[in-house]
Amino acid sequence: MSYTKKRYISYILITIFVMGLPFITIDGKHMLLLSFEKLEFHFLGFSFDVNELFVMPFLLMFLFIGIFSMTSMFGRIWCGWACPQTIFRVIYRDLIESTILDLRRIKNKQKDIDYSKRKNQIRKYIGLLLWMIITLVIASNFMWYFVPPEDFFAYIQDPFEHTILVLFVLGIAMFLIYDIVFMKENFCMFVCPYSRIQSVLYDDNTKQVVYDTNRTNDCTSCDACVRVCPTHIDIKKGLQVECINCLECSDACDTVMTKLNKDNLIVWASTNKVINKKSQSIWTKRNIAYFVSLFITIIFAISMMVDKQYFIVNVNKTTEMYKIKESEKVVNNYIFTVQNRENKTQEYYIEPVDSENFEITKFSSFQLNPNERVKKIIAIQAKKRLFLSDSKDTTLTIKVRIFTLDETKKELIKEVSFVYPKNSLFK
Repeated sequence: MSYTKKRYISYILITIFVMGLPFITIDGKHMLLLSFEKLEFHFLGFSFDVNELFVMPFLLMFLFIGIFSMTSMFGRIWCGWACPQTIFRVIYRDLIESTILDLRRIKNKQKDIDYSKRKNQIRKYIGLLLWMIITLVIASNFMWYFVPPEDFFAYIQDPFEHTILVLFVLGIAMFLIYDIVFMKENFCMFVCPYSRIQSVLYDDNTKQVVYDTNRTNDCTSCDACVRVCPTHIDIKKGLQVECINCLECSDACDTVMTKLNKDNLIVWASTNKVINKKSQSIWTKRNIAYFVSLFITIIFAISMMVDKQYFIVNVNKTTEMYKIKESEKVVNNYIFTVQNRENKTQEYYIEPVDSENFEITKFSSFQLNPNERVKKIIAIQAKKRLFLSDSKDTTLTIKVRIFTLDETKKELIKEVSFVYPKNSLFK
């Protein structure tokens, strides 16, 4: 199977995966969702509150280190085989313009379309209309990772009440029309930061598109490899920064060389293997460093996910510093904000860890439905006179335990500041 067909298959699989992922849920939690409306981040069926987004930096680190490690080992394979920009260009140029509308030939991407002909002008507008429809689907799919599909389709039925969502979808669609139809491959060269830095990741052991300069006499100068290149380069002049490792030039050369009973002049391998005739290995010091970094990032991300809080508690003190009762018991009031992060109703209990000296008054356990949040005024009272200081108030740090009594017995310990008055204030 040619590299081109393999690449098309990878495009189809990636498209199915990206389009279908927002609809996959585990116990009501999405596989990947960053909801600004609900201040939640879902990943692999786990739900994280905005206060738990410490897991996200590790996921972003894994993404970027992974792309760099792929580049170091396999060249610019991300750009040619997985980048949305490349996939969208193939849909518009190879599917719409070439296959459906017959405006150009897939094997000749260098030749411009002659729009002086009336029929080509009509086909151009038909192609733009088709791409506009596709961009709306793409923009909607992008928004599903921020607004879950079940909410998105409900909101879109009342567009005037959700104008920001509609404007985002239309804005993304308009950008894709300008990018894919007018900017074309120039987006990679002048906008994408990755394309500007990826060349520094190459070395002689990196797999890339290599033209065998040791066999230049076998070249027929047919330029089939040049005409088919989507980034308009001549691979015979050596690897260039515009090359995205799509390997269409290799397929074109293989077709010609096969007819001559010769080996392909353009292959996907390292410079050491093809030009210098040396053995290649991906286990270079740099690649090992990438693997170690990826492993460490995964360990940290998993540890953060395992330590995920099943309920969230924020504690703030009220404006009243303290209150002294007639029995010389001191009371501090707090605002406890508790949110249930599970998919079932839970009953919560609150008690001081130091139950010998402190107690919570006028409080009973309470229930919260899934994702429900409530604020409770909690009064913590010192059971007895402490005799701490004659000259100033004393701030004590006490621990409060918030827990459930279900089969898993989840609990959370929070530290709060308890202000105890100076002795002179007692009668």
